[in-house]
Amino acid sequence: MLPYPLLTFALLVMWLLLNGFTLGHVVLGGFVAVASSWAMAALRPDKPKLRKWYLLPKLFGIVLVDIIRSNIAVCVVILRGRPQGHRSAFINIPLELRDPTALAILAIIVTGTPGSAWLEYDSSNSSVLIHVLDLVDEDEWCDLLKNRYEKLLLEIFS
Repeated sequence: MLPYPLLTFALLVMWLLLNGFTLGHVVLGGFVAVASSWAMAALRPDKPKLRKWYLLPKLFGIVLVDIIRSNIAVCVVILRGRPQGHRSAFINIPLELRDPTALAILAIIVTGTPGSAWLEYDSSNSSVLIHVLDLVDEDEWCDLLKNRYEKLLLEIFS
C-alpha cells in the first residue's frame, strides 16, 4: 500500500504544517501523500550508493559556510553595487561526476548558494551551465566547483 512510508508521512506532516490541522486537510493531505508515494514508486529510483557516508557532515559544513559567505557577498552587491571588473556571466564547467544522486546534490548546492544557479546539465559531454551573479574570474569558479564540491562528492559516491 505504501512503498515509501517515510515519504508519505513527511508529505502529510508538511501538508498539515502548511495548511493547518483540520479533518479535511488530514484526508486531502493523506490522499496527496499516498498518491505521491505511488508516483515515486512508479519512477523506481535507484538507491544511492554511499561509499564514504562519514564525509557527508564535512560536505554539509563546507556548504553551510559557503552559503553564509555568499549571502554576505550578494548583500554587498545589492547594497553597494558591483565593483569594476565584476559582471554576471554564464559558465560552462566540465564535470567528472556521473552518479545521478551526486549530480542532484551538486545541483542543490549550486542553486541553494546565493549568487549562482544551475541551469543545464549536458550528459553527452558531462558539463554543467551555471549562472554567476558576480563573476571576477571564470577559472576561480571552475576550480571552486571542481575542487571544493565535485571532488568530495566523487569521494562520497565513488
